[in-house]
Amino acid sequence: MTTRASNDAFVEFERVQKSYDGETLVVKDLNLTMPKGQFLTMLGPSGSGKTTCLMMLAGFETATHGEIKLDGRPINNIPPHKRGIGMVFQNYALFPHMTIAENLAFPLEVRKIGKSDREEKIKRALDMVEMGRFGGRRPAQLSGGQQQRVALARALVFEPELVLMDEPLGALDKQLREKMQFEITRLAHDLGITVVYVTHDQTEALTMSDRVAVFNDGVIQQLAPPDELYEQPANSFVAQFIGENNTLEGEVMEVRDGIAVVRLDDGELIDCKPVNVSKPGERTRVSIRPERVEFNKSRLKPGAHTLKAEVMEFIYMGDIFRTRLKVAGNDEFIIKTRNAPDQVRLEPGAQIEIGWLPEDCRALDA
Repeated sequence: MTTRASNDAFVEFERVQKSYDGETLVVKDLNLTMPKGQFLTMLGPSGSGKTTCLMMLAGFETATHGEIKLDGRPINNIPPHKRGIGMVFQNYALFPHMTIAENLAFPLEVRKIGKSDREEKIKRALDMVEMGRFGGRRPAQLSGGQQQRVALARALVFEPELVLMDEPLGALDKQLREKMQFEITRLAHDLGITVVYVTHDQTEALTMSDRVAVFNDGVIQQLAPPDELYEQPANSFVAQFIGENNTLEGEVMEVRDGIAVVRLDDGELIDCKPVNVSKPGERTRVSIRPERVEFNKSRLKPGAHTLKAEVMEFIYMGDIFRTRLKVAGNDEFIIKTRNAPDQVRLEPGAQIEIGWLPEDCRALDA
């Protein structure tokens, strides 16, 4: 799959493959380019190939086939410490016997940077992550969030043009994780560095990235900005993996003028946007996001489809209500509605009508 961004590529994977046993490909024919200064997230389930791609870029794994380039030069045969890449891991990988300042000095000493320059760079990097007064402490004296800030400072201290991050926030609690997401994104943009970030957390990918590469089975399924991934998933895997999604099974009856007419398995006919269906008789999985579905008739827009539904469960979640329905044979159909004064509370067992616009409904692969 070719996913070229521009010809001023800073990071390039050209037909890269990786196999550990000589038979099974963990990464299959990867073509990917990214320009300087971009924040790219590799997102996917465990075993999808995203971390292997990051490790090949870092130099800790070798590509079985193909070429990886950094700023136009092939780096397949360059050892990790000579690639000039900053790394941040989930387990922080700080030296426990060294102080925080000594941890930051290490990558500078390896690069033979003089003492006065070292001290200046360490101070700047620690100030950047608001850890300036902790230089004399050891990692064990810091909280998890503080250690993660130090790990980030150590990756940035030698001013690399590229920083790789492998699940760096996985060990943090929700509140701290969200704060660090914002700080990492701000730092990356302020410093103009290029970031390749690996996670299996969709929210993290959507909130932090300029572009997201969704991996499955060693292949990039879709590479796009976060809003495009969510609003216009290219296939069923992306639709299911990114955010919450409703699916209804059916068969394509006809495709004309940018509309696919689908007969759902319960016999209902609905109009959808054809994404990867093209002819009558094809099985399809219809995808609709929960927030695009409406059950308040006064809010339905002209041209909306309506279907009968049975309320299975109504859950209060503070800012939203989450309603589970039985629709066209699927009893896991979800609607999310804003907690507003005029919002009707539904009782389990209630028979209602729901609706959505044809353009909010996508006919995807089965």
